Amino acid sequence: MALYSLKNNLQYATLKTLSLVSISVMSPQQSVQEIFRTADCVCFDVDSTVIQDEGIDELANFCGKGDEVKRLTAEAMGGNMTFQEALKKRLDIIRPSVSQVREFLEKFPVRLTPGISQLVKALQDRGVIVYLVSGGFRSLIEPVAEKLGIPSSHIFANRLKFYFNGEYAGFDENEPTSRSGGKGLVIRRLKEQHGYQRLIMIGDGATDAEASPPADGFIGFGGNVTREEVRKKAAWYVTDFQELIQNLTIQTK
Repeated sequence: MALYSLKNNLQYATLKTLSLVSISVMSPQQSVQEIFRTADCVCFDVDSTVIQDEGIDELANFCGKGDEVKRLTAEAMGGNMTFQEALKKRLDIIRPSVSQVREFLEKFPVRLTPGISQLVKALQDRGVIVYLVSGGFRSLIEPVAEKLGIPSSHIFANRLKFYFNGEYAGFDENEPTSRSGGKGLVIRRLKEQHGYQRLIMIGDGATDAEASPPADGFIGFGGNVTREEVRKKAAWYVTDFQELIQNLTIQTK
């Protein structure tokens, strides 16, 4: 009996050692892929990730302020200024009114990135909780969430403020997504409140990359726009959501 127990213990120790060895020899990309396959929570950036456009750029174009704002967006996403600085500068240029935002939403329907609907459904079918964590505007993101079947309570984004006459009055600076490091703060709070153990952040920008940690892994997305500084920071960089969908199926083969 003692010999049998010893044999079992040795076998368990051997398997445990092999498991540790296999994990230790994973490349950084393989490690992120494994975390993604077993994730209990996935957070997506929205602009140029879940949707094909930069919402603030499109709103600026609609308001006749496109060129100047687009330059500032590129600088912000490239990490050349703090996000809050860029957000304030861009909004001070655009100064969108309530009526302009409503008209914009009516005239410019959401353009989802190919594959995102299937990916979100695949994640939700596995019981993975999905959030949209964006430096964009909640009023522009709510239609996106609705199309993807994501509850509005799972949106973390900036809120525009307006005066009673509908004119632009600024933005809510208390929203964590209004400043650099805000996405990381959102993720940290989600993990503390819900106990997520394997949380992945997916996005195209510097603010997404800097959110890992506290995210357990970061996947860079270049399907709409490629940012070299983000590619360098991402252990796993993809340009098509089909690659992520295919990765999920490996576990069930």
